Amino acid sequence: MTVVYERLDTEADAGQLVAFLAGEVWPFHVFASLTEETVRTKLAEGYYDGESSRSFWIGEDSERVGLIRLEDLDDDAPVFDLRIGAAHRGRGVGGRALQWLTGYVFSEFADVTRIEGTTRQDNEPMRRAFRRGGYVKEAHYREAWPDQDGTLYDSIGYGILRRDWQTGSRTEVRWDDEPNGR
Repeated sequence: MTVVYERLDTEADAGQLVAFLAGEVWPFHVFASLTEETVRTKLAEGYYDGESSRSFWIGEDSERVGLIRLEDLDDDAPVFDLRIGAAHRGRGVGGRALQWLTGYVFSEFADVTRIEGTTRQDNEPMRRAFRRGGYVKEAHYREAWPDQDGTLYDSIGYGILRRDWQTGSRTEVRWDDEPNGR
């Protein structure tokens, strides 16, 4: 299987992007369903490719199976959105994409010191991908992630430091740093 990452061409790929995002259900996103109008509006606003954002198709054997959107690339700690089409989930595509985007960001953006990502507590495949990719759990926000019907889930934050990526090490968070041990 050949996996490629191809920069989104917002003009040439607009129709396919709209079909991909509006034609799938995204169960671990705040908006599990996107309308064609929403995607087209965001395209027009530069949401998918602008001064501080870039998007990439994830291709597998000449089929586009996912999308990576990087944002806050003008910051020293960008974040990302990763979406894998339902027919391709559970096969490691997301984990490989996370590894690729980590290398891409650290190689292309010299001022980036860390990359951050969040997911819902119940999105175990993404949490596994974070851990396998060298990311460290840095935050646990209780009832902070609403879904479309108003159900609140815990939001889990992960991050990777440039130096950890470069050395293959993992700097763990000091969770016991409360003043006076409280």
